[in-house]
Amino acid sequence: MIEQARVIKTEGQYQSYLSEVQSLLLASPEIGSEDSERLELLTVLLENYENQKYPVEAPDPIAAIKFRMQEKGLKQADLIPYFGTRSRVSEVLSGKRPLTLQMIRALSVGLGISAETLIGLPEKERPTQQEIDWSRFPAKEMVARGWIQKAAGRAKRSIEDQVQEFISQIGWQLGDAAFKRSISGEAFSPTTKYSLYAWLSRVIQKARERKQFVGKYDESALSNQTLRELAQLSWFEDGPKLAIEYLEKIGICIVVEPHLKGTMLDGAALKDTDGTPVIGLTIRHDRLDNFWFTLLHEVVHIWKHVGEDDTFMDDLDSSASTDKREAEANRLAREALIPRVSWKRSQAYLSPSKEAIDELSRKLKVSPAIIAGRIRREKGNYRLFADLVGHGEVSKVLFNRGEEGEK
Repeated sequence: MIEQARVIKTEGQYQSYLSEVQSLLLASPEIGSEDSERLELLTVLLENYENQKYPVEAPDPIAAIKFRMQEKGLKQADLIPYFGTRSRVSEVLSGKRPLTLQMIRALSVGLGISAETLIGLPEKERPTQQEIDWSRFPAKEMVARGWIQKAAGRAKRSIEDQVQEFISQIGWQLGDAAFKRSISGEAFSPTTKYSLYAWLSRVIQKARERKQFVGKYDESALSNQTLRELAQLSWFEDGPKLAIEYLEKIGICIVVEPHLKGTMLDGAALKDTDGTPVIGLTIRHDRLDNFWFTLLHEVVHIWKHVGEDDTFMDDLDSSASTDKREAEANRLAREALIPRVSWKRSQAYLSPSKEAIDELSRKLKVSPAIIAGRIRREKGNYRLFADLVGHGEVSKVLFNRGEEGEK
């Protein structure tokens, strides 16, 4: 008889459950079986114990700013528009002056740093249905992307008519897309909300164009094993391309569409009106570690959470959500990429180094970028192993494939 699982109170109990989880993972129990349910329960208990005993500190705001500067090749002088003066830039980066709300808003929008990372903003309430103001859609950017035509002369109304026609093509009421996660960078201001809907509409349109190349969706095709197989595709140089082909073969339509200005968006998961699952990816960071975590996170949403009227729009730079579905998507994605037992007992976790990352990468058959990204995230230090996370590699693979044109 299996011992009843209990809240972990001792290190011995923790190690015992850790070993049991390892055995269950190796056995690959069927979804819905008693062993599968126990595996999920033990994983939750282990995670709760670790969060209490080894709490992960929130990323340091200044470290996040410096990381983004390094990522974008910015100098201190480039930050003057966000801080006001050269001296303020120096004082903030040296820790002598705190960030003001105005600075945080400017950095969040301008550099794409989550406001939650900068000050730990509480999750905001979901917006309520309001009368649609078509003038608030990002028409200029929609014209620049070729979604609608530029109107000449005094034809402002013509632009708004085009926007309305563009949005109405998907056959949804505007309020149907539900924001399940707080999006940073003034996400719930009218301007940003409308930008998110415009982006979502474009994703749906591209998905419908793509459906003829996508297999018939079968819910039973998704499992922990599916997630693991996807994770191991990261081992290959053209892994992102292979992963998209894999998912479209089992009936999940993948669309790559860059985010609109002001929206801190990594990915989205939803079902179209005919039930076709759709995953939208922005590739806004263009790093391998971000791509693989975002993709698996959205696949979990499709597998576990997305119903007819659900739309998940995710900013994965934000801090842990209070939404249990987001927590589950994070947990299952992490487990598929780097199983908990392997992680906790690896040198990559205990004493991070390039050699340790390479060793664990070979053992798990996953990209070293995934392991490097996990270390950077957990330590809140985004300067670590910057050469291993695959900057620019996602677009290199997908855009060479013609992803932007096809999807």
